[in-house]
Amino acid sequence: MLPLGTVYLVGAGPGDPGLLTLRGRECLARADLVLYDGLVHPLVLRHARGIAQRTARAAGPGGLRLDQAEINRQLIDAARRGLTVVRLKGGDPLIFGRGSEEAHALAEAGVPFEIVPGVTAATAAGAYSGISFTQRDTSSAVAFVTGHEDPGKPASLLDYDALARFPGTLVFYMGLHRVAAIADALIAAGKPPSTPAAVVSRAATPLQRTVVSTLDNLGNDVASAGLQPPSLVIVGDCVTRREQIAWFEKRPLLGQRIGIPRPEGQADPVIECCFELGAEPVLMPLIRILPPADWTAVDAVLQRLHEFDWLVFTSVNGVEQFFGRLWAQGGDARNVGRLKLAAIGTATSEALARRQLRADVVPESFRAEELGAKLGPLVQGQRVLWARASRGRDVLPTLLREAGATMEEVVVYQNIDADALPEPAAALLEAGQLDWIGLSSPSMATRLATLLGPAARAALGRTTRLAAISPVTAEAAAAAGLPVAAVADVFTWQGLLDAIVAARRG
Repeated sequence: MLPLGTVYLVGAGPGDPGLLTLRGRECLARADLVLYDGLVHPLVLRHARGIAQRTARAAGPGGLRLDQAEINRQLIDAARRGLTVVRLKGGDPLIFGRGSEEAHALAEAGVPFEIVPGVTAATAAGAYSGISFTQRDTSSAVAFVTGHEDPGKPASLLDYDALARFPGTLVFYMGLHRVAAIADALIAAGKPPSTPAAVVSRAATPLQRTVVSTLDNLGNDVASAGLQPPSLVIVGDCVTRREQIAWFEKRPLLGQRIGIPRPEGQADPVIECCFELGAEPVLMPLIRILPPADWTAVDAVLQRLHEFDWLVFTSVNGVEQFFGRLWAQGGDARNVGRLKLAAIGTATSEALARRQLRADVVPESFRAEELGAKLGPLVQGQRVLWARASRGRDVLPTLLREAGATMEEVVVYQNIDADALPEPAAALLEAGQLDWIGLSSPSMATRLATLLGPAARAALGRTTRLAAISPVTAEAAAAAGLPVAAVADVFTWQGLLDAIVAARRG
């Protein structure tokens, strides 16, 4: 009989995937199966190694409902098969979640489990909208209240008379569709109609919006704003202090969806930059990075590194693949000890630095032309090895050969084109809901042009704009018929995002 697996009931936090706890990330990394809620940000699943399955809502007599009994059964069955399972829930598993029901079911079945707390939606909504529920001079207490009770209850358990007298801040979960009824009930119970109130929609996401009003006008103001769930209703004097500390909604790219065509597994730094600026990153890998179909040529070069004077890298992928193969073949950094190193830019030099290797040459402008110009006077009469991709511009070897170097090239990884625009980026683009696409290489620009259908191409320049990481990439885009609205001054992804910020301000 298989030993029982463990079930982890993990709170993913709301909205921002950076709000996942370290313990939650550890559980995802060890899980064989992840059952996740629809409110969990998809980028949280980057930390999962196992199968991820969304728990969908099904239509019933009372509308869409989640079959909790079926979820409980799946958790128990998976654990009995010896699997490590994560039940990933938006916010916190227990605060207006159904984690307690799942824990009771697991306990009754004799399945071991652990509850991993998460940042609850109210905490994040307050922090990200600039509303302190317990501001010392306005409130010394806060009450979390459900705005959506179980429809099967014979009567409401909420005592609006008590809530109206509560000496502090009221926070209603899941109350968007009942906001007018909640406000009316509080006023009828004696709460002053002029009481400050707010609704925070899609808290801690780039689509966050906050409507500030008074209790008597809240329903109309929220309806006019067209807010979307999930939302929280906040009632109390603390709302009046929001403008002083409302930091998140001031971010320069708030609400902008930005397509990132980098290969899977290499977009994490860009994702973090997008969230720092308030943007919603949309993954749309246009190429895949694969090892060479045959390592024979690379292995042969690794055996004679002592013959070269310079080792040149023009991408992070080149560094990763070269040293990964060197290690797999029994070598390490000592094999390149006497070689001088050149890197095309800061990201590539940082990849070397992670291996305790310092680049001898990094051009100020991250282009092959600049690298060739800087290396030219240094490599005359010397042997240079370029660890390169399966395709790319041949500017660098041409310049170095003209400078008098003996140039040798070895392909350490392949660039493979995507066959189609990935979902959901394609759907967002055609619907006019993708604001920007970042192009970080000429090959990505030409591949995007190839994959665009008529509807998607029509969106370019109208609802979707393109930003290029360098003039070379912008030229490739223009040659492919793609209009570029912004070009980075510094040829990095951070520079590309800065160019988008500047274009929007302009």
